[in-house]
Amino acid sequence: MPKQVDHAARRAHIADAVLAVVARAGLEEVSVRHVAAEAEVSPGMVQHYFRTKDELMRAALERVGAAVQERLGATGELPPRELVRALFLQLLPVDGQRAREARVAVAFLAHAAVHPEAGDGLRADARALREHLAAQLDGPAAGPVATGLLALVDGLGLQVLTGQLDADDAVATLDVWLDLALG
Repeated sequence: MPKQVDHAARRAHIADAVLAVVARAGLEEVSVRHVAAEAEVSPGMVQHYFRTKDELMRAALERVGAAVQERLGATGELPPRELVRALFLQLLPVDGQRAREARVAVAFLAHAAVHPEAGDGLRADARALREHLAAQLDGPAAGPVATGLLALVDGLGLQVLTGQLDADDAVATLDVWLDLALG
Protein backbone atom coordinates (compact mmCIF):
# COMPACT_ATOMS: atom_id res chain seq x y z
CA MET A 1 0.00 0.00 0.00
CA PRO A 2 1.42 3.43 -0.93
CA LYS A 3 2.53 5.72 1.87
CA GLN A 4 -0.04 8.37 2.81
CA VAL A 5 1.44 11.86 2.63
CA ASP A 6 0.04 14.72 4.70
CA HIS A 7 0.64 17.57 2.25
CA ALA A 8 -0.63 20.25 4.62
CA ALA A 9 1.81 19.07 7.30
CA ARG A 10 4.68 19.10 4.81
CA ARG A 11 3.82 22.61 3.67
CA ALA A 12 3.62 23.75 7.30
CA HIS A 13 6.97 22.10 8.09
CA ILE A 14 8.62 23.88 5.16
CA ALA A 15 6.98 27.21 6.07
CA ASP A 16 8.31 26.79 9.62
CA ALA A 17 11.77 26.30 8.13
CA VAL A 18 11.35 29.61 6.28
CA LEU A 19 10.47 31.25 9.60
CA ALA A 20 13.62 29.86 11.16
CA VAL A 21 15.84 31.01 8.27
CA VAL A 22 14.38 34.53 8.21
CA ALA A 23 14.51 34.91 11.99
CA ARG A 24 18.12 33.74 12.12
CA ALA A 25 19.63 35.23 8.97
CA GLY A 26 17.15 37.53 7.24
CA LEU A 27 15.08 37.39 4.09
CA GLU A 28 18.12 37.49 1.84
CA GLU A 29 19.04 34.00 3.06
CA VAL A 30 15.73 32.48 2.03
CA SER A 31 16.54 30.15 -0.84
CA VAL A 32 15.40 26.70 -1.81
CA ARG A 33 18.74 25.31 -0.66
CA HIS A 34 18.72 27.03 2.75
CA VAL A 35 15.07 26.24 3.44
CA ALA A 36 15.56 22.60 2.41
CA ALA A 37 18.55 22.29 4.74
CA GLU A 38 16.61 23.86 7.62
CA ALA A 39 13.61 21.59 7.01
CA GLU A 40 15.85 18.57 6.44
CA VAL A 41 14.13 17.81 3.14
CA SER A 42 15.32 17.81 -0.46
CA PRO A 43 15.37 21.02 -2.50
CA GLY A 44 13.00 19.25 -4.89
CA MET A 45 10.44 18.83 -2.13
CA VAL A 46 10.60 22.56 -1.32
CA GLN A 47 10.09 23.37 -5.01
CA HIS A 48 7.23 20.89 -5.22
CA TYR A 49 5.28 22.80 -2.57
CA PHE A 50 6.51 26.35 -3.24
CA ARG A 51 7.45 27.49 -6.72
CA THR A 52 8.74 30.96 -5.81
CA LYS A 53 10.39 32.84 -2.98
CA ASP A 54 7.20 34.92 -2.69
CA GLU A 55 5.19 31.75 -2.10
CA LEU A 56 7.67 30.65 0.57
CA MET A 57 7.42 34.02 2.31
CA ARG A 58 3.63 34.13 2.05
CA ALA A 59 3.39 30.69 3.63
CA ALA A 60 5.70 31.74 6.46
CA LEU A 61 3.66 34.87 7.06
CA GLU A 62 0.47 32.79 7.11
CA ARG A 63 2.08 30.61 9.80
CA VAL A 64 2.77 33.74 11.84
CA GLY A 65 -0.85 34.83 11.44
CA ALA A 66 -2.10 31.40 12.47
CA ALA A 67 0.10 31.44 15.58
CA VAL A 68 -1.23 34.87 16.57
CA GLN A 69 -4.81 33.71 15.99
CA GLU A 70 -4.21 30.58 18.07
CA ARG A 71 -2.84 32.60 20.98
CA LEU A 72 -5.73 35.06 20.69
CA GLY A 73 -8.19 32.18 20.77
CA ALA A 74 -6.84 31.29 24.20
CA THR A 75 -7.83 34.73 25.56
CA GLY A 76 -11.54 33.92 25.58
CA GLU A 77 -14.21 36.59 25.62
CA LEU A 78 -12.87 39.99 26.67
CA PRO A 79 -14.30 43.51 26.85
CA PRO A 80 -13.32 45.60 23.79
CA ARG A 81 -10.38 47.46 25.40
CA GLU A 82 -8.88 44.26 26.79
CA LEU A 83 -9.42 42.50 23.47
CA VAL A 84 -7.55 45.27 21.64
CA ARG A 85 -4.74 45.12 24.22
CA ALA A 86 -4.55 41.32 23.96
CA LEU A 87 -4.29 41.56 20.17
CA PHE A 88 -1.55 44.17 20.33
CA LEU A 89 0.39 42.12 22.85
CA GLN A 90 0.38 39.30 20.33
CA LEU A 91 1.90 41.62 17.72
CA LEU A 92 4.63 43.10 19.93
CA PRO A 93 7.93 41.19 20.12
CA VAL A 94 7.76 40.70 23.89
CA ASP A 95 9.22 37.18 23.94
CA GLY A 96 11.32 34.91 21.76
CA GLN A 97 8.43 33.48 19.73
CA ARG A 98 6.87 36.86 19.02
CA ALA A 99 10.26 38.40 18.22
CA ARG A 100 10.85 35.66 15.66
CA GLU A 101 7.40 36.27 14.17
CA ALA A 102 7.98 40.03 14.13
CA ARG A 103 11.31 39.62 12.30
CA VAL A 104 9.52 37.58 9.64
CA ALA A 105 6.75 40.18 9.34
CA VAL A 106 9.24 43.05 9.03
CA ALA A 107 11.25 41.14 6.42
CA PHE A 108 8.10 40.50 4.42
CA LEU A 109 7.03 44.15 4.70
CA ALA A 110 10.42 45.26 3.38
CA HIS A 111 10.14 42.75 0.54
CA ALA A 112 6.61 43.91 -0.31
CA ALA A 113 7.77 47.54 -0.35
CA VAL A 114 10.09 46.69 -3.25
CA HIS A 115 7.84 44.03 -4.83
CA PRO A 116 4.27 45.36 -4.39
CA GLU A 117 2.72 42.28 -6.01
CA ALA A 118 4.11 40.19 -3.16
CA GLY A 119 2.14 42.24 -0.64
CA ASP A 120 -1.41 41.66 -1.92
CA GLY A 121 -2.32 39.29 0.92
CA LEU A 122 -0.52 41.47 3.44
CA ARG A 123 -2.59 44.50 2.44
CA ALA A 124 -5.82 42.51 2.67
CA ASP A 125 -4.85 41.19 6.11
CA ALA A 126 -3.94 44.68 7.34
CA ARG A 127 -7.25 46.08 6.10
CA ALA A 128 -9.17 43.27 7.84
CA LEU A 129 -7.25 43.87 11.06
CA ARG A 130 -7.96 47.63 10.97
CA GLU A 131 -11.65 46.94 10.35
CA HIS A 132 -11.76 44.41 13.19
CA LEU A 133 -10.10 46.87 15.56
CA ALA A 134 -12.37 49.71 14.48
CA ALA A 135 -15.38 47.50 15.22
CA GLN A 136 -14.14 47.18 18.82
CA LEU A 137 -13.96 50.96 19.25
CA ASP A 138 -16.73 53.48 19.74
CA GLY A 139 -17.24 56.74 17.95
CA PRO A 140 -16.98 58.29 14.51
CA ALA A 141 -13.16 58.25 14.62
CA ALA A 142 -12.92 54.50 15.23
CA GLY A 143 -11.21 53.87 11.88
CA PRO A 144 -8.47 56.47 12.27
CA VAL A 145 -7.96 55.51 15.95
CA ALA A 146 -7.52 51.86 14.93
CA THR A 147 -5.08 52.89 12.20
CA GLY A 148 -3.11 55.07 14.62
CA LEU A 149 -2.91 52.37 17.27
CA LEU A 150 -1.72 49.82 14.71
CA ALA A 151 0.95 52.27 13.54
CA LEU A 152 2.00 52.75 17.16
CA VAL A 153 2.33 49.01 17.69
CA ASP A 154 4.30 48.65 14.45
CA GLY A 155 6.68 51.39 15.57
CA LEU A 156 7.04 50.01 19.09
CA GLY A 157 7.73 46.57 17.63
CA LEU A 158 10.50 47.93 15.39
CA GLN A 159 12.05 49.75 18.33
CA VAL A 160 12.05 46.57 20.41
CA LEU A 161 13.51 44.51 17.55
CA THR A 162 16.32 47.02 17.01
CA GLY A 163 17.11 47.39 20.72
CA GLN A 164 15.97 50.99 21.00
CA LEU A 165 13.32 50.05 23.54
CA ASP A 166 12.83 47.05 25.78
CA ALA A 167 9.64 45.00 25.74
CA ASP A 168 8.44 46.23 29.14
CA ASP A 169 8.73 49.87 28.08
CA ALA A 170 6.90 49.08 24.84
CA VAL A 171 4.01 47.50 26.75
CA ALA A 172 3.89 50.43 29.20
CA THR A 173 3.78 52.86 26.26
CA LEU A 174 1.04 50.83 24.61
CA ASP A 175 -1.01 50.93 27.82
CA VAL A 176 -0.71 54.71 28.07
CA TRP A 177 -1.92 55.15 24.49
CA LEU A 178 -4.74 52.67 24.94
CA ASP A 179 -5.87 54.69 27.99
CA LEU A 180 -5.71 57.88 25.95
CA ALA A 181 -7.54 56.41 22.97
CA LEU A 182 -10.02 54.13 24.72
CA GLY A 183 -10.30 55.36 28.30
